[in-house]
Amino acid sequence: MDPKIANRFHDGILQQALQCYNIPADHIESLDGFENFIYRFWRTDGMFILRIGHSERRSPDLIRGEVDWINYLAEGGVSVARAVPSENGSLVEAVSDGQGGEFLLTAFVYAPGRRVGSGQFTERLVRNYGRLIGRMHALAKTYRVSSPAWDRYDWDAPENDTAERQMPEKDSLALEKYRAVLEHLCSLPRDPQGYGMIHQDAHAGNFFVDENDNLTLFDFDDCCCGHFIYDIAMVLFYASSVERDPEAFTGRFMPIFLSGYREENTLDPAWLEELPWFMKLREIDLYAAIQVSTEDGDYSDHPWSRMFMDGRRERIEQDIPCIRYDWSSLAQYL
Repeated sequence: MDPKIANRFHDGILQQALQCYNIPADHIESLDGFENFIYRFWRTDGMFILRIGHSERRSPDLIRGEVDWINYLAEGGVSVARAVPSENGSLVEAVSDGQGGEFLLTAFVYAPGRRVGSGQFTERLVRNYGRLIGRMHALAKTYRVSSPAWDRYDWDAPENDTAERQMPEKDSLALEKYRAVLEHLCSLPRDPQGYGMIHQDAHAGNFFVDENDNLTLFDFDDCCCGHFIYDIAMVLFYASSVERDPEAFTGRFMPIFLSGYREENTLDPAWLEELPWFMKLREIDLYAAIQVSTEDGDYSDHPWSRMFMDGRRERIEQDIPCIRYDWSSLAQYL
């Protein structure tokens, strides 16, 4: 978290949040948050998540656009953690930080189920995963934000956290590679059949699964307008990242995932050829973000980051694909 934001937070902010959402003082606990303060709380009407962000990172209108999209999906039958109003009936509450900025409060229904660990992707779960993403993209084709002021940015807009903003100066070659990937991706068409609102971070850390392998997706903080294939690339990028043989995993995972996706949405199979480009985009963005958030390259407290960063600079500089695969062979499933 940005130290400037963290240093402005104090117990008085949390106390105001408790009042906004009628939360008993002994019914709330802190959870891990990377870019926001995250809490879980209980009331007589259920369990919820409280997210406290800051206007330095997201404006109130951007957050209103996020929750407008989430609740539209919920109304359309997508299993997402719906945003819930405060006691004042607002989906976004603002609390002054005393220094010219605001802490922005949003609450969500707590998703049922559990996280999915490595090796726990059953066939039914993967198919449901594809269905959920497909349904979300189908609804994106008809979505219209409730207020023009709430429009979310495009995936390549300056507001997005990208390698261009975060890459350390010493990684000039990696930044050069990033710009080449970006140039290609920016040339792609943005027609409504393949481009619209996306989650942009729909990995296993951002959904829970119940006993029937049904998923509930949450953490739409990075949602934006983007290519639907980008969301699919994100799914594969993270799901394969812990596999010893990513290519073999892709051959098992993607036919089932895409078959589920096809049940809910139609996407031109030609987009499959862009999967390696969007995975490379995420790889370089993540490489830059991890360096910014971890002091002196010490990943001892971050096992996944340590695994990811091992040899990563060389892979980026040498244009080594995240996964070597015949992407056209997946067309039969989409």
